[in-house]
Amino acid sequence: MAVARLVAMGGLVRELVTEETPSRIAALTEELFQAAGSVSEESERAAEAEPQLPGAVPLSSPPEETQLPCTLGHTAALAQVEEGAVSLWNWAVTKHMGSVVSDEQRAKLRFVACKLVCLCEDGDPPEGTIRRQILMCMKTGKSWIDIGKADLADGFLEIAMSSIEKLYAKLLETDDEANIHVHKADVEKNLFKVLSYQAESAVAQGDFQKAMMCVQRCKDMLMKLPKETCYLSILCYNFGVETYEWKKYEQSSFWLSQSYDIGKMDKKYSVGKEMQAKVLRLLATAYFEWDCSLYLDKALRAISLANQENFHPAGFFLKVKILLKSGASDEDINSAVAEFLHHEMSLDFCLNTAKLLLEHGRESVGLDFLKSVSQQFESSPDFGKIALLHIEFLLQNKRELLAKQKVEDIIIGHYTGKQLLPEALNQLHIILWDRAAKHYEAKSYSEALHWYNYSVSFYTPGQIDQNLAKLQRNMASCYLHLKQVDKAKEAVKEAERCDPNSIFTKFSVYKIAVMEKDTDKAVAAAIEIGKLAEKPSQHEDRLRADENTGTNLLSLAAQIALENEQQVVAIKALEYLSEHLQDCQQLFAALKCLVRLMLSKVMAEDEEKRDEDINSILSYLTLAHRRLAESFTEEKFTGDMRILEAHWFRKVAWNLAVQFRSSPEKMRDFFLLSFKLSQFCPSDKAVLIGQKTCLLMAAAVDLELGRQEVTPSQQAELLTQALQHLQACKEIWKILKLTGDFGEDPTDTLLLLYEFEARSKLNDPTLYNLMESVWEQPQIEVKTLEIIASLAMESPARYPALCKKALKSALNLHRKQTVIDAEKFSKCLHSLINLALPTGLTDLDACVLQEVWDYFEDALSVVSSIDAYPEMEILWLMTRAWNTGILQYTVGKYREAEQWCGLGMRFLNHLGSLKKSYENHMIGLYSEVLDKLDRAKGFVPNEE
Repeated sequence: MAVARLVAMGGLVRELVTEETPSRIAALTEELFQAAGSVSEESERAAEAEPQLPGAVPLSSPPEETQLPCTLGHTAALAQVEEGAVSLWNWAVTKHMGSVVSDEQRAKLRFVACKLVCLCEDGDPPEGTIRRQILMCMKTGKSWIDIGKADLADGFLEIAMSSIEKLYAKLLETDDEANIHVHKADVEKNLFKVLSYQAESAVAQGDFQKAMMCVQRCKDMLMKLPKETCYLSILCYNFGVETYEWKKYEQSSFWLSQSYDIGKMDKKYSVGKEMQAKVLRLLATAYFEWDCSLYLDKALRAISLANQENFHPAGFFLKVKILLKSGASDEDINSAVAEFLHHEMSLDFCLNTAKLLLEHGRESVGLDFLKSVSQQFESSPDFGKIALLHIEFLLQNKRELLAKQKVEDIIIGHYTGKQLLPEALNQLHIILWDRAAKHYEAKSYSEALHWYNYSVSFYTPGQIDQNLAKLQRNMASCYLHLKQVDKAKEAVKEAERCDPNSIFTKFSVYKIAVMEKDTDKAVAAAIEIGKLAEKPSQHEDRLRADENTGTNLLSLAAQIALENEQQVVAIKALEYLSEHLQDCQQLFAALKCLVRLMLSKVMAEDEEKRDEDINSILSYLTLAHRRLAESFTEEKFTGDMRILEAHWFRKVAWNLAVQFRSSPEKMRDFFLLSFKLSQFCPSDKAVLIGQKTCLLMAAAVDLELGRQEVTPSQQAELLTQALQHLQACKEIWKILKLTGDFGEDPTDTLLLLYEFEARSKLNDPTLYNLMESVWEQPQIEVKTLEIIASLAMESPARYPALCKKALKSALNLHRKQTVIDAEKFSKCLHSLINLALPTGLTDLDACVLQEVWDYFEDALSVVSSIDAYPEMEILWLMTRAWNTGILQYTVGKYREAEQWCGLGMRFLNHLGSLKKSYENHMIGLYSEVLDKLDRAKGFVPNEE
């Protein structure tokens, strides 16, 4: 072993003993421990590689390679390391006493110090060094045992044992006869300690044979070391306790027997009778729990010895237990009990003994014993405890009549100066209530009242007590079951006096109101219950009024109302219940019930009264949606459950939307809720179609509401909402179209028209981008273009250019048809001319006139080729052409006037039955116009 390694460790030791910071102390301790462990492993490997010389003691001295040349430098270095190890040992003791170093850290530091001392030892250490090594190894081993690491103790205890042998051999070599006996005694004491520590280690590691051998050697040494008798007896007792706790009863009984035997070896240094009795009681318990039938005699002998050594209540109690377990006769048990009565014992202990006897079916013995105890403690303030035990026994054995007599005796005593102590009285109330509750559960309500009345007997008139309020509420429940409503009301009134703010009192009021069909009072009580359910309990009901009490009562309230056909009351209870329920399954069940109840109510109401109830249904569905969204964090509510609930509520919302078509806003809200709820369902085709329809309908309603008399800001909000619905609908429609053929579906057209209306009325600059894609569509319908044209000019939108383009496109499509629909064509042309040629304007641009002229020419060509062109439209065209000519004439545009009037005459020729009505008049006017035009031309100078 290189000296440098030991010196380095010595440096760490010096740093540690000057350190004050706990964290640094812990780090240095661990570092030293690891270093010492590695040095130890190297030493062991060296020892295996190079055998020790004959006579050498393993591990007590370094191996050959650690034998350093005795140069001055090496010797000084080792001496310095050894000195540091001793300082470390003493420092650890001091710091441990000051709680700076923990038990485990102390064990590690002792390990380090002990290793360093051993490694620094030369081949023939002096007596003092050996003694120090023995001490250090013993205490290091004991430290490891004390912290539960007995396996680490064994090596040090073996070194200590070897060192003791070495010391003994050295003592035999001395010539000092005077001191040799003293030294030998010291050696024997150390040997005794090491053996006892080895026994501790062996027990901890479960090595029973080794522990037994070590204790036997210790026991053999007691003749020379009688003062250690007490120590060894207690050590064996501790072994017995440990093995008993591990349920190793055979080993436990051995150690406890050894403890008792050793305790008897020397009376002067014995553990005392109390300790001996304690040992024997545990020994009896070990036999009892090991196998009572097999070791009954040993258990009885042990407990009898224990009671002889030192009488203790626990010993008597154990003896009775063993006798009962063994099936001893009543005579034997009576004998044991009689022995017990000669000693002064506490009342509680006597009562426990009586309970034990009665629980094991020894009725006669138990009751006789209880009678004796009653006489013994007749004047005790705790006398009531005996009566309570007697009552409990009678009730357990179904002797109710005798129990009632006992209770009545106590009531008489209560009013004649023999009152129970508060604790006993409280226990009596518990017994009475428990018996009443059992009768209530068995539906023996009159009998339950009998027991509750016993409890009432202990309260004074006018007393305010929350327990009395509970009692009155329980009695009210019994009266209600017996149909004695007046008595129930009196009991509830008394409960209100004692505890008016209790949620249970309000519930009692509610039950009576429902039974009497007092709807207003029942609803008011349900509201009070709902409000109290929101508050944490601040009264005596704290134990009962847990977080579920409010919801449980509201649920029960709804059930009672439904059973009594109180629909309005049930709705109110369920509304509060749905606000407080945390369990998703229960909540959705409550909401379903609410929806059904409210729907039946709405169907029976006039339309004027429906609005509020429809809003309530909306709120129920909204709550369902919110809780479905929150349910993802609830483990008990599975995904399949969520889907089932979502389907139910979305279908209800859909049906309600359809049902309330007469109220557009309600219809929209229900459709939107149906859409939101469907988002918790798998996106199959049916669900996607439903989502698309919901959004389209919502957008349609918003657009319809926007057309009504609303403020500009309201209209803008509605149109913006519609656009949002349409955008979401577009995304769904894209997905849906991938699932199949939707050739006949009008969704694309509706999306286009709705979006065009919303954007045009919002004056959205992206409208033109939208229309660019429309013009490029090859399959666009005439009807769509006509609607776009109409919407483009519908207030507040005004897009004449878009309108004109849509109408022109529509006319082109009309012309492309195999057979032109004259009526539709005429209406479209009518709209286009009206748009291009406003009525009453005289100052028209030549380009505009030319454009309109072309429309008239188109009309004339169609009129000429189709017989079915509407006559009124021909008349309208004729009139517009003629009036346009006259307007041109008034501004001096004679040539244009002649053209337009002539155009009107051409349409006259196509009139049917109306031609005669206009022909003469038109020809006459046209002649006048031509004459005026000729005269006007005469005044016009000729150009040169």
